[in-house]
Amino acid sequence: MALVAAVGLIALALGSLAVSYNRFARQRTLIDESWGQTDVELTRRHDLIPNLVATVQGYAAHERAVLEAVTRARTEAEAHRRDAPRNRGAYEGVLGGAVTDVLATAEAYPDLKASRSFLALQDELTITEDRIAAARRFYNGNVRAYNTRLAVFPSNLVGRAFGFARRDFFELRDPAVRVAPTVDPS
Repeated sequence: MALVAAVGLIALALGSLAVSYNRFARQRTLIDESWGQTDVELTRRHDLIPNLVATVQGYAAHERAVLEAVTRARTEAEAHRRDAPRNRGAYEGVLGGAVTDVLATAEAYPDLKASRSFLALQDELTITEDRIAAARRFYNGNVRAYNTRLAVFPSNLVGRAFGFARRDFFELRDPAVRVAPTVDPS
C-alpha cells in the first residue's frame, strides 16, 4: 500500500512539473509571437517615414533640421532592429518624437495641412502609432505574466531548473529623458 502511495505521489509531482514546464513554454512562445507583431507595426512606421519626409519637404523645404532629425532617427531605429526590446525602445522612442516634431512643424504650413497626400499620410501614421501602442501593451502584458510566474513559488523552481529567463519590457523612451524611479507608497 505504501508503494502505491509513493508511486502516486511521484506521478503527481511529475505531472505537475510537466504542466508547469508546458505553461512556461507556451508563455515564451506567446511573448515571441507578440514581439513579432510589435516589430511588424514598428516596421510599418519606418516604411512611412520616407513618404512623410518627401511630402513635407515639398511644402516646407526650409524645415531641413526637423526632416534630417526624423531621417536620422529612422536610420538609427533601423540599425537596431535586431536589438532586444529594452535596447530598441530608446531608438523607437526617439523616432516617435521626431515624427511628432515633423507633424507639429506641418501646423505652420496651411497648404501642407490641406494636402490630401499629407492628410492621408498623417492618418496612416496615427493609425500606426495606435497599433504600435496596442501591440506594445499586449507584448508587455505577456512579459509581465511570464516574469511573474518566474518570480513566484513553486513555478520559480521549475523555471530556474529548466533555464527560463526573465524577459524585458518594451518601453518607448527618449534616452535623453531621465525618468525618476517610482516608489510604491504601501
